[in-house]
Amino acid sequence: MPGFATSAPEVTNVSRHGFWLLLGDEELLLRFDDFPWFRQASIGALTQVERPSPDHLYWPLLDVDLSVRSIRSPADFPLISKTSPHSGEAA
Repeated sequence: MPGFATSAPEVTNVSRHGFWLLLGDEELLLRFDDFPWFRQASIGALTQVERPSPDHLYWPLLDVDLSVRSIRSPADFPLISKTSPHSGEAA
């Protein structure tokens, strides 16, 4: 199977609102409100990102997989928690 041509993803900026990820010639904002599992991550964990395929990103230190499509259109991929907001236990 042939590979795809792409440069490695790069985190270019981090703020209290989110972080910017450069994918080739496109820079995407991952807002912590949309992607809350990154909010408490260290800079080192955020910057360790891999792109196994054109639409797949993986943060190995955080064990987070995301579709690039979900970053471009987070409203199309609503978050659904399996934990109860009061007990922290599975619902």
